[in-house]
Amino acid sequence: MAHILFISRYYLPEKAAAAVCVSETAQRLVALGHQVTVLTTVPNYPTGIVPPAYRGKALQEEMLNGVRVVRVWCYLSANKGFLRRILAQFSFGFTAPLLGGKTIGRPDIIIVGSPPLFNVIAARILATWKRSPLVCWIADLWPESAVQLGALKSRLLIRFSEWLEWSTYLSSSIVWVVTEGMQNRLLERGLDPERLLLLHNGVDTTAFRPSSQLAARQLLHWDERFVVVYAGTHGLSHGLFTILDAAEQIQDYKDIRFVLAGDGAEKSALVQEAQRRNLTNVSFLDPFPHDQVPQLLAAADVCLAHTRKLELFQGMLPIKMYEAMACGRPVLLALNGEACRLAVEKAHAALYVEPENPKMLAGAILHLYEHREEAQLLGQCGRVYVQEHFDYDKLTSTLNNRLLRLIGDKSPEHQAVTSNKTKASLLR
Repeated sequence: MAHILFISRYYLPEKAAAAVCVSETAQRLVALGHQVTVLTTVPNYPTGIVPPAYRGKALQEEMLNGVRVVRVWCYLSANKGFLRRILAQFSFGFTAPLLGGKTIGRPDIIIVGSPPLFNVIAARILATWKRSPLVCWIADLWPESAVQLGALKSRLLIRFSEWLEWSTYLSSSIVWVVTEGMQNRLLERGLDPERLLLLHNGVDTTAFRPSSQLAARQLLHWDERFVVVYAGTHGLSHGLFTILDAAEQIQDYKDIRFVLAGDGAEKSALVQEAQRRNLTNVSFLDPFPHDQVPQLLAAADVCLAHTRKLELFQGMLPIKMYEAMACGRPVLLALNGEACRLAVEKAHAALYVEPENPKMLAGAILHLYEHREEAQLLGQCGRVYVQEHFDYDKLTSTLNNRLLRLIGDKSPEHQAVTSNKTKASLLR
């Protein structure tokens, strides 16, 4: 089997979506017989604060669930302030190969996650040094998304990022995208379809499964009110002030409560705004460890996935949607495009809500509040659909087959056959 290297700025015990996706995939590849190494930095997301056990070392190693984790020092910043975050991302891109290059050994395959886009700096240096094929795992088309959000405005940085992005795609053996929207966008831009691998993110359907709401609420010390849960990042792209607007519109319904669990650049502003409006029906919780998220979702009556109303999110498939469906919970889906087609039209697991439309969101909440049997049916349909299409074991098996093909393509035997075919073609 192969030695597979993942390069990711985020990894366990961090709770970022990227950390979860990499760890779920890495652990399953280990179970399939591969040696897996993750090159990352010390845990610090989203606060920029490093736990004491990880401080004071330029390089450190540990084993987590069979995965070898190599951590290197880099400049760190809280997930706030664009310039400092970009500097932290650049720092990892350059220090990761410098400090960790010898320790990782020689991988047969390098898989790099983006965003942050600047992870690919480390990946390209190491792919050249180690002569390893590169797989670029794209969770967001950056810098395009950052420009549309208004977060990236420097023309120089935009041009550099666009060059870095496209040249990385062209130098990768596989460009792995997680949505059809991303696949179609890259095809429109002229990327060779043979480089593309469409493989969605998924969910561990064993850990995330239907369980007792009563037991979950007892553990969380919740009462019997109807609870709408948003669990995830509180960032610029999520439009969470709309939730506050909806909560304000239905605050006379004393039996309905909103719970927002997580952290992010917008959280402090959201908390302040909820206090300013005296929204007693809104509660904010710290991020849950990923292994405790099923408990949070089990306690919910409805789970919410929400983004801003921007064209770039039409190809987005949030992990929180998969996790809620796996737990048998109905979803209120404030996303257009691919997520809507999947969760609403195909899975029949969600109700569509126009993004950034608080009146429609409030109305959908009241509808499910008054029609509990419909909410239960949505949850049941979601569980069935996720088991069939988005179980991590099935997805990783597909990935494994593609990686084995790639190793075969790079083997000396394959190279010799290819060389002979090329010579024969030239002689004709």
